[in-house]
Amino acid sequence: MQLTTDQKTDIVRKFGANEQDTGNIRVQIALLTERINGLTDHLRTHKGDHSSRRGLLMLVGQRRRMLRYFEKSDLDGYRQLIKDLGLRR
Repeated sequence: MQLTTDQKTDIVRKFGANEQDTGNIRVQIALLTERINGLTDHLRTHKGDHSSRRGLLMLVGQRRRMLRYFEKSDLDGYRQLIKDLGLRR
């Protein structure tokens, strides 16, 4: 469910300008997407875990707000990020 330090570092390297670029909106959305994917897998096996389901819904809402902001500020970057992450939006 949780991302390891190595996973986070790989995501920051892939989506950020450098390894310390953790505040970049692309990096934040990519990290949220990885957390969402992990929680989705967890909930497939633990169907009764309602507190994790609530956390998942909160993360999805946060990512949606970030994506809306990113779409307004940089449309080409938004489209590229959606393609890279494989999101249906």
